Amino acid sequence: QVQVAESGGGLVQPGGSLTLSCTTSAISFSISTMGWYWQAPGKQRELVAQISSSGGSTNYADSVKGRFTISRDNAKNTVYLQMNSLKPEDTAVYYCNTVYGLRLPWGQGTQVTVSS
Repeated sequence: QVQVAESGGGLVQPGGSLTLSCTTSAISFSISTMGWYWQAPGKQRELVAQISSSGGSTNYADSVKGRFTISRDNAKNTVYLQMNSLKPEDTAVYYCNTVYGLRLPWGQGTQVTVSS
């Protein structure tokens, strides 16, 4: 059974930073475009950042562009999300998964709360 585990969330003040990590046992990780998704209360899950299998290409939602940076380490089957200049509207549960093709099982996510 493939497992996905997100970590690194927490409570942070506006303007603060957090780095999220996501590790998966999926053997297809290194050949998959991976993404970070967020889901705010009462809203649908949305893709906010994606990275190509090699790490050479990234793309971001307009709402996080310039503040968030996605990266990956294929040797560790891990994808990261560095989040800077956090805003209250970034508050959500963050998940990682593939972007194209078959989805991995969704992990439990990691809660990020931006509040003073």
